[in-house]
Amino acid sequence: MNSWVNSAEILGSDLPLELSGTGNRRALLMDALREAVRSGRLAPGTRLPPYRSLAADLGLARNTVADAYAELVAEGWLAARQGSGTRVAERAVPVTPVHRPRTPERAARPVHDLVQGQPDPSVFPRTAWLASARRALAAAPDDAFGPGDPHGRPELRRALAGYLARVRGVRAAPERIVLCSGAAHGLRLLAEVVGGPWAAEEYGLPFHRELLASHGVGTRPLGVDADGARVDGLTRRDRAVLLTPAHQFPTGGPLHPARRAAVVDWARATGGLVVEDDYDGEFRYDRQPVGAVQGLDPEHVVLVGSVSKSLSPTLRIGWMVLPQRLVAPVVAAKGEREQFSSATEQLTLADFVESGAYDRQVRRMRQRHRRRRDQLVAALERRAPHVRVTGIAAGLHAVVELPPGTERSAVRAAAWQGLAVEGLADYLHPGAADARHAGGVRPAGASSAADAAEVPHRDGLVVGYATPGEAGYLEALDALCRALPPE
Repeated sequence: MNSWVNSAEILGSDLPLELSGTGNRRALLMDALREAVRSGRLAPGTRLPPYRSLAADLGLARNTVADAYAELVAEGWLAARQGSGTRVAERAVPVTPVHRPRTPERAARPVHDLVQGQPDPSVFPRTAWLASARRALAAAPDDAFGPGDPHGRPELRRALAGYLARVRGVRAAPERIVLCSGAAHGLRLLAEVVGGPWAAEEYGLPFHRELLASHGVGTRPLGVDADGARVDGLTRRDRAVLLTPAHQFPTGGPLHPARRAAVVDWARATGGLVVEDDYDGEFRYDRQPVGAVQGLDPEHVVLVGSVSKSLSPTLRIGWMVLPQRLVAPVVAAKGEREQFSSATEQLTLADFVESGAYDRQVRRMRQRHRRRRDQLVAALERRAPHVRVTGIAAGLHAVVELPPGTERSAVRAAAWQGLAVEGLADYLHPGAADARHAGGVRPAGASSAADAAEVPHRDGLVVGYATPGEAGYLEALDALCRALPPE
């Protein structure tokens, strides 16, 4: 390759040089250029600025720079060729490399991803979304392009009120819906308004617990069994309880009807608040959808939802369906203007819902996820019949239960297979063990505090089957099966 073209850097007219010392300006410039080449700052083949430009930058006479260039060409430091300017010469003497601190190498990225949390980005409905965006922008009122209302766009709040009532059994007027940038944003606002402490399921997203703690709201764990959260462990001291009633995250299964009624009774008796994280309420496969707890008592339950599972987390659109008394405080905590969610995306989502495109996308994704789930179950039945899969009636993930004491080794084995997957213990509340030993929460079937202390937490892998692309999903399942402990 022509060395004049293989330049490490094209400097144009920008070449900062420090002409330190006093004396002949031409000599000082030559010393600075030699040092830049010697140190490796100017690599062989690098084109220097035209002498007129460099003279103007350094405040030197043009002849001074032209003479310095000519002398360095004569010495072999630089080379000049007609039509190609002046460049650092390809010198025989090796250039001393610049020593930079060594940075640690990045860990190799996994080949396969079965971490729960998001749908395959390749299935985003681009054509339908674009059609909604065009319609929404054409019909948008002028105020949509001004300072935003912190309640959120009224078009989307109306659309959500109808959709949530029809699909999730939610009882709410648009005036009770406040838009946010996702479930996490909603929890942050509620933490500021409600205060603490909160109770939370012993299995859940660490990010949510950490977010609440960062706003001064501590959480204490409620035990979880086959019927969902043990809401009998709630006390009058709890200001709120964070639940995933439709599909306990991540263990799976809905909150038992008796417990749904019991948590509403607790809220009414104590003035507490039930915060219902409806993170994947639309995705049901082997049973009828479970309505939202909010429908039992809209004045004591907040429903929090978003489109992160049904469409994409990048849209940053979520909602809170609030008791009337909390609407004004939450809007005040949010600020005087909408600064979190794009008004144009809110308008687009409103059209997407009203046009029926959202229903079609959910049905499409429900079929896809069910097929993925069936492939997971079939692979495990064929290659690892000794493990049990739970939480498969709904959602975007399943739990592969493992023999006691094998979870960490299975996660490490998966990593060796190039597979990213998380253990069930990654979602366990750090205070869960202390709560069990204290006897405050008893698992199902435990008759005493001593029995509770003897019941270990489950070992398992939380397998997200929604994320991989079509081409890599079966390979990811193969890697998962290889990582499981033998019978």
